[in-house]
Amino acid sequence: MALDPSTLLILTIALAAAASLYLTVEWSVVRERSLLLWSSGFAIITVGSFLALLRSRGYLLVGIWFANGLLIAAHACFLAGVAGFMRTRISRAWWLIALLWLLMLLLPTHAWWSRVMLGLQSLMIAVLTLRASSLLRPHGASLSVGAVQLRYVLLIHGLFYLAKAVSALALGAVVDLAAFGGTLIQISLVEGSMAVMLIALSMTGTERHRREERIGQIAARDPLTALFNRRALEARAPALLAQASSEQPGALLLIDIDNFKQVNDLHGHIAGDKLLVALADILRSALPDDALAARMGGDEFVVLLRQASAAQVTLLADSLRDAFSLVANKAFPTPDAVSLSVGATVFEHAEEGLENLIAQSDKALYDSKRAGRNRLVLRPAR
Repeated sequence: MALDPSTLLILTIALAAAASLYLTVEWSVVRERSLLLWSSGFAIITVGSFLALLRSRGYLLVGIWFANGLLIAAHACFLAGVAGFMRTRISRAWWLIALLWLLMLLLPTHAWWSRVMLGLQSLMIAVLTLRASSLLRPHGASLSVGAVQLRYVLLIHGLFYLAKAVSALALGAVVDLAAFGGTLIQISLVEGSMAVMLIALSMTGTERHRREERIGQIAARDPLTALFNRRALEARAPALLAQASSEQPGALLLIDIDNFKQVNDLHGHIAGDKLLVALADILRSALPDDALAARMGGDEFVVLLRQASAAQVTLLADSLRDAFSLVANKAFPTPDAVSLSVGATVFEHAEEGLENLIAQSDKALYDSKRAGRNRLVLRPAR
């Protein structure tokens, strides 16, 4: 099959339409705005390539300038999609490209018209694409393999269009834009087909990785409080336990809500859920960034601290009890005060193990309950 302009345009239409459809299906599942923008970009390429194909077959519905304008709009959608994926905003100054494109339509159709139009339009696409590539640089966090791939595909695609613009404007390349004539346009059609396929694959890989990360995060979190669940705690605890030493001991706190059943009985289970969420919020605001907090189930919570002396544990437990009692007794009054009982263990060696530390803290928690509740019982690891 000869790679003539019509064949290349048909190939581009098929690839772009398939990419647009696939990304639309992905968007219908995850509702990620970047997917919709990328899908729109490929849909625009499909329409523009179809119009260019009709023109090459003798159906002069619109000028070739319109199809190239759609190509610019498609790359603008790619840029907007990348910005959405990276959770960043792009300046409104980018709308000036649309104004510049409209001004280009005022150019007289002299012999140099095709070279100037192709050069300026290629330059616009290069600027949009290179900007999208630059947004995919990591900012304090590593990028997925798909995002890195997308970054370099866009970079190469943008550099190609930059070279294309230079060739058309500065090197006197033979270009017949309306009739798809000239080596530069032939090369551009081949690159366009390849770029559509590579960009689409990179975009889907990028979003698939993000979706898998999101699923992993959901699986690691308690659905009510958004704290870690027990499985996530068990997976993350060993790294934190390994940092304990006699100079910098760690601590594990087991926290239980006193008289929680009265809240459910008097105010309903929704009130009980709100109280659990309130405790989770208190933990998030009071704990250091390197601490682990998890809901073990029911009204029982675990806090694992990387560095904590006995005095620091006591101070933390007192602040948690005071803050929680204030919220609970104000929002959901009960005959017996709703408070926190805390059992804690200070440890110096990772060999203690998470299960052993939980067991020892559970004994301390039982002692706290037996001693009258609303108090901390702290013991060293054995």
